[in-house]
Amino acid sequence: MEMKKWLEKAAQSILDQDEESAREIAKKSLEDDMDPVEMINDGFAAGIRKMGDLFDRGEVFLPGLIIASDAMAAAVKILEEALPQDRRQEKLGIIVIGTVEGDIHDIGKGIMVTLLRVHGYEVHDLGRDVPIEEFVKKAQEVNADVIGSSAMMTTTQIGQKKLEEALKKAGLRAKVKTMVGGAVATDHWAKRIGADFFGETPADTIDKLRRILN
Repeated sequence: MEMKKWLEKAAQSILDQDEESAREIAKKSLEDDMDPVEMINDGFAAGIRKMGDLFDRGEVFLPGLIIASDAMAAAVKILEEALPQDRRQEKLGIIVIGTVEGDIHDIGKGIMVTLLRVHGYEVHDLGRDVPIEEFVKKAQEVNADVIGSSAMMTTTQIGQKKLEEALKKAGLRAKVKTMVGGAVATDHWAKRIGADFFGETPADTIDKLRRILN
């Protein structure tokens, strides 16, 4: 089968939210001597970008995006394992991310983590209900380029402001970029607390990260 057909099948498996099909396409494309990098960038990644656009427009809902993200991650893992070390995608940046202390909501953050990874970022997911000092400690440990915090409630949103203050106290704020997200976060809030940017949607976040790190 020619590469164009493989790319179309890869993208469609993501749009169909079919992890089993995505895995099978990844494996069989390798057997057919297709280029793993092209399959990732122009096939599966094209599918997840389309899913992100559909989600932003309200044409696909959260469960579907989660399933599609999992399918993408599974296929990429198979293809990356077939690559020699010198052809593996260079990491675009190191990101530490988590939901702030007191907040147990992490579905949206989990989607963002998957999308960041498939777009080439090294992501350290701290999970949910994360103390401020854990963000700081992990950022120091991995030499993070970006720290992302999510808050879904106004009662926990203050944690994002406290994180900015903690980073300054630790002498890290000038060395890292910070992004805020979550249902209660806004661009105005990001500017008010001194964060570098607010990620409104997955596509918006990926775009802003690319620009701010370049």
